[in-house]
Amino acid sequence: MDKKKKIRMICIFLALATIFLVLSLLLNGKYEKHETIRMAMRDAVLHEDNKISFLGMQVNPSVISAYTVTGVLLLLALVIRIFAVPRFKLVPGKLQLLIEEWVGFFDKLAKGNSPHRHKFLGVYLFAAGSYIFVGTCFELFGVQVMTTEGHSVALPAPLADINGAIMMGCLSYLVILSGGIASNKLKGVGKTLKDFSLPISMSFRLFGALLSGMLVTELVYYYITLSFVLPVIVGVLFTLLHALIQTYVLTMLTSVFYGEVSEVHTKKGKGKKLRKRRKVRKKAETNAA
Repeated sequence: MDKKKKIRMICIFLALATIFLVLSLLLNGKYEKHETIRMAMRDAVLHEDNKISFLGMQVNPSVISAYTVTGVLLLLALVIRIFAVPRFKLVPGKLQLLIEEWVGFFDKLAKGNSPHRHKFLGVYLFAAGSYIFVGTCFELFGVQVMTTEGHSVALPAPLADINGAIMMGCLSYLVILSGGIASNKLKGVGKTLKDFSLPISMSFRLFGALLSGMLVTELVYYYITLSFVLPVIVGVLFTLLHALIQTYVLTMLTSVFYGEVSEVHTKKGKGKKLRKRRKVRKKAETNAA
């Protein structure tokens, strides 16, 4: 790129920045908001005010998000199964390579942490990871719905609601428990119940991470002086970062604990295996934190 093009791009950038600055100064104080920033942040956490009418009931916006994301994933899976899978070749194309890499990531995660029992685990990790990633990215589309009070709100990520995060954590805990029962019967139940705080920690880690990104974006959008260009950068970066990190963290922790409780120990070499498992578990929790 020569100097003239660089100078031209810098001038265009400065001109756009000046325009956005002037607009923000002109519109500051003239933009009507139906709630204060305190009310907006509080409702983002508790969902007390902005309710949506759904089948005669008043529900949180995240409920609509959850149904929408679930429907999109099921429809996408059906389309891929009918139109894409029959056309798979030995030398994969771009779509086939993307699907194989996505499925293979969770399959390797399951095999690596639970080599003795990993078939069902791999399926669950793929389903949970896909739901977390797509559900988190869903808020980027900014789908608008009307509340019962007549205000327009954007649908949040399903797991930004504490109820959705708790259900995901409890479901993962039940999967871990099923692996312990399948391999070690009552001993597996005992191993799983020892970590009674696991569903709580998984739920609030997931909820806190997604909620923090949503609150930062909400804060940036609220102030008109910041609501040009910056929300796009902040929203996209926070959302994609949380989508990738939380997908990896929850699936990794689930696979580690599943492998620990489902492993059948023999008297010979039991102590060595237990020590190895403890090291892997400690490392996983450190990375997750």
